Amino acid sequence: MFKKYKQKSDVNLNLYRTALQNSLESAYNEMLETENRGVAGRVADLERKVLEQGDELVCLKATLAEVLRRLNVLEGMRNASSLQSTPSTPVRINGNASYKDLLRNKSISYSASKAENGGRKYAPSSLPQRRAVHYQSTGSLHSDSQSSSSVSPIPSPSPRATPQPLNVRRPLSVTSTSGSGTVAPSQTLHKRWSSTGDFNQSGATGIRSKFSTKSFMNLFKSNASLSSPNLKHGMKEAIFNEDDKTVKIFMKGRPVILHAPTDLADSYEITKVSTAPMQRLKLDWVYGYRGRDCRSNLYFLPTGEMVYFVAAVVVLYNVEEQNQRHYLEHTDDIKSLAIHPNKMLVATGQSCSSHDKLNGRAHIRVWNSVSLHTQAVIGMNDFELAICCLSFSRADGGSLLVAVDDAPDHSISVWDWQKGENGYKITETKCSVDTIVAAEFHPLERNTIVTCGKSHIAFWSLDAGGMLYKRMGIFETRDKPKYVTCVAFLQTGETITGDSNGSLAIWGRGTNTLWKLMKNVHDGGIFSICVLKDGSVITGGGKDSKIIQFDHNLSRTGVVSQIAHHYGGVRVISEGRGSQLLLGTTRNCILNGNPEMGFQPIVLGHSDDLWGLAPHPSIPQFATVGFDRVLQLWESMSHSILWSKDIGEQAQSVAFSQDGAVILVGCVNGKWMIFDSQTRELLGHHTDGNEPIQVISFSPDGSMVALGSRDNHIYVYQVSDDGMKYSRVGKCSGHSSFITHVDWAEDNQTLRSNSGDYELLFWNAGTCRQIPQASLMRDVEWSSNTCTLTFTTVGIWPENADGSDVNFCDRSHDRKLLVSADDFGKVKLFSYPVCQPKSLCHTYSGHSSHVTAVSFLQDDSRVVSTGGRDTAVLQWTVS
Repeated sequence: MFKKYKQKSDVNLNLYRTALQNSLESAYNEMLETENRGVAGRVADLERKVLEQGDELVCLKATLAEVLRRLNVLEGMRNASSLQSTPSTPVRINGNASYKDLLRNKSISYSASKAENGGRKYAPSSLPQRRAVHYQSTGSLHSDSQSSSSVSPIPSPSPRATPQPLNVRRPLSVTSTSGSGTVAPSQTLHKRWSSTGDFNQSGATGIRSKFSTKSFMNLFKSNASLSSPNLKHGMKEAIFNEDDKTVKIFMKGRPVILHAPTDLADSYEITKVSTAPMQRLKLDWVYGYRGRDCRSNLYFLPTGEMVYFVAAVVVLYNVEEQNQRHYLEHTDDIKSLAIHPNKMLVATGQSCSSHDKLNGRAHIRVWNSVSLHTQAVIGMNDFELAICCLSFSRADGGSLLVAVDDAPDHSISVWDWQKGENGYKITETKCSVDTIVAAEFHPLERNTIVTCGKSHIAFWSLDAGGMLYKRMGIFETRDKPKYVTCVAFLQTGETITGDSNGSLAIWGRGTNTLWKLMKNVHDGGIFSICVLKDGSVITGGGKDSKIIQFDHNLSRTGVVSQIAHHYGGVRVISEGRGSQLLLGTTRNCILNGNPEMGFQPIVLGHSDDLWGLAPHPSIPQFATVGFDRVLQLWESMSHSILWSKDIGEQAQSVAFSQDGAVILVGCVNGKWMIFDSQTRELLGHHTDGNEPIQVISFSPDGSMVALGSRDNHIYVYQVSDDGMKYSRVGKCSGHSSFITHVDWAEDNQTLRSNSGDYELLFWNAGTCRQIPQASLMRDVEWSSNTCTLTFTTVGIWPENADGSDVNFCDRSHDRKLLVSADDFGKVKLFSYPVCQPKSLCHTYSGHSSHVTAVSFLQDDSRVVSTGGRDTAVLQWTVS
């Protein structure tokens, strides 16, 4: 009995011990799990504090950088003051020629004075007065410095608020370059400008057409004419006939006879070299932004500037001070941009150039945003097509740089960019045959890269040996989107992506598995995700143009903002000053504001091929039109748009009437429209043929207007009722190709015109009859010189010009200078007349496609140029 009781007690004791042990183990595990959670939370807090401290350090660095920049400005001002003491040295403020005489007798002030131009005084602006900058030019004969800065002067009021001046200058005959909107660009041209964000798939190869950036003149050439290898070209074979006093040049083997004016013929020597002018151009302002097909290209710097790009220019724009600086080292389209973690260094990647094989190769440039000094040039011989994605590493302080080549195999490469002047490529591998829209280093996990694009997201790991390993993100089959359109990172380290279905996906930290999917956040694709400093998330829709806000737990806050559809869809969202956000849109606009208060435009531009440019005849304004069906009136002094109007038609040419009250717009379908320049009201329209109206030019007294069409005819109209009524006089027929340029003579009765087959013909505008005796026209005084094939423009053509290389030219009103625009993205400044085949010039870059038009403004103090496919409008000061 006692033995049984003892055995039962031992069993109970063992059970008690086992239960106690299990209870202790459970408590231990629970305590360990709690401690692990606490440690993870503390680690997350420490990471957040480290990031906050990093932001404070960045702000301190940025403050120091801003101080240095302002000291440099003040130093420049002091240099300007010292230069002013020399009577022979012209002093300039803001690059305005109209200030020059005034400043010879006055000291330089830190505030802008009232501008006077052609007898017209500008009323004081409500904007704050701004400091001026003195520009210094390099001694280069053919180009200026590759960086520039500019300060916006006081803006003038609208035309309605200011009376017209009494003295009206001679007109500028403003025409469109040759081209048509009826022919689709080639596949390679489309590939060059296609958007990885808009997902245009083309069967691109590494071979690109040499005509991909040229004007539309080339697109209408026959294959036979393009392939003739032995034809004489341009100025190399130019001949001067002493007896007839004519110069014979060759365009595609076709001789062109140009008669020398009597006052130049006797002393003319064809072998003489004409010198470049004393004056130079300086990039003053860049209008536009590239949002239609590029992503992650808009950031706010701690110095108060926002950085973005358009064409081949990176713009640093301080909105409050209305000041722009420009990084100009790139030679072709800039396609990507990344900001270093210290917020001072910038990396930009460009496309390869089809016309400059030596200097136009695809590469990356890392440069300082304060000094605009280039730190490194990376991958000059390593990239095939263009750098479509760029990102600095963040967890290690930005020592690495990842880049994706937009070639067919979309290779991804990682660079130690600080190693040497050209960096060191750590590794390179094929990424995907499908479109890649983003590549980003993880902010917390060292050596982790995330890429996304068509039907995929990939998580890359860079090991110690420099090898990249890829893990594809795992979707549920029914939820797999056609495109993963953007990627960002939460403060806790999870990856968040947006897709073409309008859904948000959250991926676990350190994994390639989908943790959470939020469907139908937007109606259409999500093009941008911005994680703010407080942990909240902002998303932008590319189709619905909505801004939606989430808190740090990804719960909707209920704040939704609708962007006006004429600005386009939301392409990129970036955190700005304070609670402000910067939005880049698909129609090349930049907006500033917040979801609660709404957004206002601060940068507007064109969003399709830009062809028409017309300066106002008497005040510092100009108009532009393009294939985006938008007519815009710009104010050059305040660097702003006075108004913008959707005209409903693709347009190719534009011109002001002589009093500036009326704007004529020529469309691609033969229609041309008349608008009131102050009210934007459509006053009437006419139609001549069904081909594009490529050039519009008013006679010097404004009584007649000539319209050159792609149907080979020039239509002449009589103008009455102050430009409100147009009566057709007749049609000039005789050209065997499309009309490219038209000039009026001072007698208001004579015309000259160029065509696509390199003809120079003369006309009686009153009878619309051709004047066959070209020798009788040698001493005619021409009101303008936009025709590129004349005796006074012989020197603008390169030695081996094929006739379509130079798209446009314009003579200054004082007849001392001439500017030209060509197919290679260059603006050139010559001394006028440019009658020597060997004429030196100053050459300026900035555009990344064919420059379609260039014109002096009304007082010759500024020049404006327009790019075709790059949609950029560049404003230059003459100094």
